Amino acid sequence: MEGEANGTLHPSCGASEPPYSQELLQSLDLPGRFLFAILTLMTLIANLVFIEEAIYIYRKIPSSKRSIIIWVNAAAPVITATSCTGMWIPRSTMFTDFTAAVFFAIVIHKFLMMMIKDCGGQKLLLKRFENGHFKISTGPCCCCCLCLPHVRITRRSLFWLKLGTLQFAFLRPVLMFLSIVLWTNGNYTLYNVSTKGAAIWISCVVAVLTIIALWPVAIMFQQVRSLLTCKKIIPKFALYQFILILNHLQTSIINILATQRIIPCAPPLSSSARGAYMTQQLLIMEMFLITLISRVVYRRKYDDLEPPECKAEEAGDSKQTPKIIMNGTVSEDELPRV
Repeated sequence: MEGEANGTLHPSCGASEPPYSQELLQSLDLPGRFLFAILTLMTLIANLVFIEEAIYIYRKIPSSKRSIIIWVNAAAPVITATSCTGMWIPRSTMFTDFTAAVFFAIVIHKFLMMMIKDCGGQKLLLKRFENGHFKISTGPCCCCCLCLPHVRITRRSLFWLKLGTLQFAFLRPVLMFLSIVLWTNGNYTLYNVSTKGAAIWISCVVAVLTIIALWPVAIMFQQVRSLLTCKKIIPKFALYQFILILNHLQTSIINILATQRIIPCAPPLSSSARGAYMTQQLLIMEMFLITLISRVVYRRKYDDLEPPECKAEEAGDSKQTPKIIMNGTVSEDELPRV
């Protein structure tokens, strides 16, 4: 930074590639090494908490919901692990980011399926909302288009909602593979945002696919929010939204600031590498907290909280057997006891 003030740049400030891990570790002072140790410990604890939670889910939750809930719970620990790997090995940042992005693309589809499962499955969902309609004027696509008609809840409309999230879970790995192929040929650079590079165009396609995938989840949440209150669907959706915002929006903002050199370089890290370095450290701390909160929210038995069954039991309990008191003796169904 002193070199920048004097008009001279350190060679690493103009480097296109992040430093090797040994270069980064050798440049760390005592507080930096302490921070590395703390963040690595956070990553280890987060993954141990997830493993314990996965064992609990495997033992206590029915097999029909088990894998879906484990997938959704794994989002924060996986992002923590990939961020820690990128922090220790800066040159692996592109691959760790791709891994986290692909995993979260699958989690988006799993979260939609979890809401359907919490309603008792597709058949019970269609039965409960037989005459209902989906409100499609919701974010992130059409929150301002209030004039859009409501769509009737049918097997076909549910299929389109599932397809909206499934396309992202399928196309995100395809785009990741394409990016790696172009990177090996020198056509893809992670921090190159010029129109001549492939990164900006692939990023635009990913952004469009992401918005399309988030739309069905928001539509379904608006429909089942009141029904699944007993399942804590609102805290679950809030955690899902936090992971989405922190892993995508926060990362994009920091990368833009680093690309414009608003975040200064700090040898041996260039501006872009330092931006990724800051993102990884923030994500480790944020996902660590989300992992702990998720353990509280998801750690409960689900068999006793099926909304359709609860409604049926409440309806059965509300029907009281008529009783008549005859000569001090209580009789039921208008038949005296002998």
